[in-house]
Amino acid sequence: MTKTAMITGITGQDGGYLAKFLLSKGYHVVGLYRRGATDTFSKLKEHGILDKIEMKDFDLLEFSNICRLIKKYQPDEFYNLAAQSFVAASWSEPIYTAQADGMGVLYILEAIREFSPHTHFYQASTSEMFGKIQEPVQSETTPFYPRSPYGCAKLMAHWLVTNYRESFGLHVSSGILFNHESPMRGKEFVTRKITAHFAEMVTGLTDKVLELGNLNAKRDWGFAGDYVEGMWQMLQQEKSDTYVLATNETHSIREFVEEAGKTAGFEIEWQGEGIHEIGIDKKTEKTIVKVNPEFYRPAEVEVLLGNPAKAEKVLGWRRKVDFAGLARMMVEADIERAHKGTL
Repeated sequence: MTKTAMITGITGQDGGYLAKFLLSKGYHVVGLYRRGATDTFSKLKEHGILDKIEMKDFDLLEFSNICRLIKKYQPDEFYNLAAQSFVAASWSEPIYTAQADGMGVLYILEAIREFSPHTHFYQASTSEMFGKIQEPVQSETTPFYPRSPYGCAKLMAHWLVTNYRESFGLHVSSGILFNHESPMRGKEFVTRKITAHFAEMVTGLTDKVLELGNLNAKRDWGFAGDYVEGMWQMLQQEKSDTYVLATNETHSIREFVEEAGKTAGFEIEWQGEGIHEIGIDKKTEKTIVKVNPEFYRPAEVEVLLGNPAKAEKVLGWRRKVDFAGLARMMVEADIERAHKGTL
């Protein structure tokens, strides 16, 4: 029997990689997306899978629509990847973020409980819930201390999933995913902002200086294509649970700039400190990067470092792409797009 999987956020980075992975396993994939005035299917087209997915209008805040879809399809698996996922925007849109990322998950859980209790559900939790870290390395048992409206909203959803699992016996799992990037990452995220800018510099599309915020912020960065396999593995288990997916390595934004710059042909040397810091290309002596205080967050998350031991032991999950490989992959993809005029 062909399994049916529903994916919210199908047009985003993770949605595309997950849909491609599930299609390779013979799933009927129902993609749920919020209709907009612009073409939102570019990532699915680039993956070459748009015509293989059944697309349906969906909104996290429209409970009646959620109920109708879940009642109609009775999915074997439901992956909730949709969210207001840009941390910086959550400071200017805190109410919408709380509604979409918190209440939206409650709507889905209620619909599953009422109309499709056999469905295995996956919730995209986030390492931003750890925020002001309470332990040097974060695992499933580390206390949470979110530092943004986004982190707070995601924490609400995370505990709702735990509550519905324990209260109603539903197969609902949360994946606490640390930062995972790819060539499909949106340009509003710092890693893709960096790689796209370098691609524009290499191909002569810009001569502007790259402006960034806190270069000292450290993250545990992995490849999104590796992480979606972990999502699927969680829903194949006999019992649902919470799992951390991470690389157990931490790197600063400054290091990501250096790795990405290396692929683009820049050897960056740093001068100054804090908001006065700049990065200069050793070969041309031109300023390539500078710090702009406007990009600092009201409350900064300085370091995130995840321990994936549980996922490795129980799920058999392993990351395949390392930090340098990730940066190189993203820059090369953006340079190719720049040459094609599709960046």
